[in-house]
Amino acid sequence: MFRRTFIATSTAIAMFSATAAFADGHSKDIVDTAIDAGSFGTLVAAVQAAGLVDTLKSEGPFTVFAPTDDAFAALPAGTVEDLLKPENKEKLTAVLTYHVVPGKVMSSDLSNNMMATTAQGGDVTVMTEGGVTVNGANVVTADIAASNGVIHVIDAVILPE
Repeated sequence: MFRRTFIATSTAIAMFSATAAFADGHSKDIVDTAIDAGSFGTLVAAVQAAGLVDTLKSEGPFTVFAPTDDAFAALPAGTVEDLLKPENKEKLTAVLTYHVVPGKVMSSDLSNNMMATTAQGGDVTVMTEGGVTVNGANVVTADIAASNGVIHVIDAVILPE
């Protein structure tokens, strides 16, 4: 009995998962993709503190240059803690939205010395010679597809001027 119930449940879950996937084959949005990756805990906490979860779960599409936990740890001591304070929400939002470009920009769309306007309003410079960088941060993993855009993993936090 248990075995039949388990098999039936597993089959139902598999069928649901298959039908829940989006047309591009990716059922998880940018936020859930980042959570599942396991190396973006600080970024996810910051997105939550800034109140940007719903935005990054919306239809998009978005391109996110996502700093890893190690990238946040490389900031001067106390920087992350300071940014996460409620009174610094506006500054935190500016930093986070500086990592987001409206639209879905895949690595094949990039060119050397390309400028991209961020959701924050400032521009970032993409270089492609000798490896891809965004404002000097190295892209260490590119083209992580999500249902509402794409994530490019970077090794540093980029800051607006």
